[in-house]
Amino acid sequence: MVTNGRRSAERLHCLVTGASGYIGGRLVPELLESGHRVRCLVRSPAKLRDQPWAADAESVRGDVTDPRSVAEAMRGVDVAYYLVHALGSGADFEDTDRRAARIFAREAHAAGVRRIVYLGGLTPRGIPEQSLSPHLRSRAEVGRIFLDSKVSATVLRAAVVIGSGSASFEMLRYLTERLPVMVTPSWVHTRTQPIGVRDVLRYLAGSATMPDDVDRAFDVGGPDVLTYREMMRRYAAVAGLRRRVIVPVPVLTPRLSSHWVGLVTPVPASIARPLTESLRHEVVCQEHDIARYVPDPPGRPLPFDEALALALRKVREAQVATRWSSASVPGAPSDPLPTDPDWAGGSLYQDERELPVDASPQALWKVVEGIGGDNGWYSFPLAWAVRGWLDRFVGGVGLRRGRRDAEKLRVGDSLDFWRVEEIEPVRLLRLRAEMRLPGLAWLEMYVETDASGRTRYRQRALFHPRGLLGHAYWWSVSPFHAVVFGGMARNITQAAAKGLTAHTGSRRSRRIRRRRPRRSTEH
Repeated sequence: MVTNGRRSAERLHCLVTGASGYIGGRLVPELLESGHRVRCLVRSPAKLRDQPWAADAESVRGDVTDPRSVAEAMRGVDVAYYLVHALGSGADFEDTDRRAARIFAREAHAAGVRRIVYLGGLTPRGIPEQSLSPHLRSRAEVGRIFLDSKVSATVLRAAVVIGSGSASFEMLRYLTERLPVMVTPSWVHTRTQPIGVRDVLRYLAGSATMPDDVDRAFDVGGPDVLTYREMMRRYAAVAGLRRRVIVPVPVLTPRLSSHWVGLVTPVPASIARPLTESLRHEVVCQEHDIARYVPDPPGRPLPFDEALALALRKVREAQVATRWSSASVPGAPSDPLPTDPDWAGGSLYQDERELPVDASPQALWKVVEGIGGDNGWYSFPLAWAVRGWLDRFVGGVGLRRGRRDAEKLRVGDSLDFWRVEEIEPVRLLRLRAEMRLPGLAWLEMYVETDASGRTRYRQRALFHPRGLLGHAYWWSVSPFHAVVFGGMARNITQAAAKGLTAHTGSRRSRRIRRRRPRRSTEH
């Protein structure tokens, strides 16, 4: 039903791809709050199990490069959100993006979907597409595929997204906080138009009810046009830091810049590079036509300083809903699972430790669930730090992804160079390694009770080698396991016996609690 050129309020059936990622994980509850039904297409539905909205949304297994699973997911859908990309999956990521977009558009048409909604990148005016960075070029091509399809499409084009946990915000935050004096690339003088994540979500959710004859791209941005240099200085002012000294130099290429960003911030070079490459050209909105269909309420779009303040508030309150690391590392394994010692996937090396604990299972579990990030790993700190540095040196994520929440974990959370694969409260925490390795690795921590009712802690490190290099890797590091894994087991049990948690010892967490505002209502 359409009234006055706009579809009246109705309950739509929405398909969301990328629901385990930064934007998708925040869009799903927005759509649910608007009264829509939501189906999530994910490669591993278990990753959404612990989301606060999981019980209210349907999750189906599939991949956007698999026509059969896409067709099944599209059944009965009114609006399909495309919030995925293959960036970081390899040199041929543009081909993968192109193929996935064509499959998505074709299956949407076959299923009778009314609208495709896509969040892409804002591209510079007057720059030939072939001159753009591969990241922006691929985003532009995907948007064009949807606009050329037989399904009405809304393509939202955004530049820098500012929100707690976004890669752009984390990059800005760490560069500014850690470097009072910066020698920076020349792209710090490039103008861009940042937008608050809250406004991005509002435009995405509002696009679901656009009239059927709207089939176009929209530039979306906040009210401020700023250089990256201005953004860093304004961040310092909002965060209460001293004025930063910024010295731009022309010698840092995007490749070198990405390694520089990867060294200073938690954002690895593989993600930092497309972000910095996108800053080579000025990206400023040429229109604000989106307001015709998704009207801006008073005070919106949010000014840059307000978006920063809201993001900082969420960080300080430890209420970050999703992070840039919410999505899995491209190419990270999802199967098989090391569920028992008789696992049939081939060689499986193990390091197992078991100790009694003079504490309740609940006290031990607090220590286990609080591990990692600023809270530490209860083991030889230098060994973990060196392993993190080595991982970043070879292009991995390293240790600095940290935790989403200082005390609580959920399936799918990134945890330094691990990811939470399974969590059973007061029983099991299983982490899958996402560092660069010649094989697959897991770390399991169990809280158990023996026949006499005494609490016991059991820990297993598992490694499935890939080729001769994998076997050589295990035997080269196994001499250090007594220090690293043995020390971890002893220190975890001792902390539980003393009634401590990793969170208790985190100076940063105590500082956050002191600075916590009374409440927060924004992203």
